[in-house]
Amino acid sequence: MMPVHFIYLASQSPRRTQLLHQIGVPFRVLAPQDAAQARGLEALEAQRSGEPPARYVRRVTLLKLDAAARRIQEQGLPPAPVLCADTTVALGAQILGKPRDARHAAAMLRALSGRGHRVLTAVAVRDAKGRTHTALSASRVRFVALTSRDITAYVANGEWQGKAGGYAIQGRAAAFAARISGSYSGIMGLPLCETARLLAAAGLKF
Repeated sequence: MMPVHFIYLASQSPRRTQLLHQIGVPFRVLAPQDAAQARGLEALEAQRSGEPPARYVRRVTLLKLDAAARRIQEQGLPPAPVLCADTTVALGAQILGKPRDARHAAAMLRALSGRGHRVLTAVAVRDAKGRTHTALSASRVRFVALTSRDITAYVANGEWQGKAGGYAIQGRAAAFAARISGSYSGIMGLPLCETARLLAAAGLKF
């Protein structure tokens, strides 16, 4: 297998860039070229009625991976593996994606208050030969009972924006998590153990 010296990260998430830096992965961010392309990527996150959360997050990740591979080809970029990931929060069979607005974020936090939920992150890497390697990280988080004041204050700080389930575990919402089981980095948005194994399978040396 020919050595790979960098990957494309098909995500603009600062948390994912931080996590890749943490384990020393050389990468280039593959960002949407314009607003229309960004909206198209957001549309890939649409849910299907009755779709189980694990199936949903895997499907969305693979759709994003396909879209990223097309962008690399269309832009004439140097070949390299491409990494995609998607995270969702599951309350039972209910998928809690990114909130539409502050009111929606508050409703999600009320639903999670005093209860356990799963955080699912799917990761996919397409190597230079076009082979796709995938993994799914499933973690469990239990929130303490949140007061109305807790929820109002959290929503007011804006940290919920763009976050599945309406919260960021690496931010102020850490004070809500009474118990965590699984991958902390997976809850942040990129499970590092699984990701490192996929990148090694794709030929990356780091």
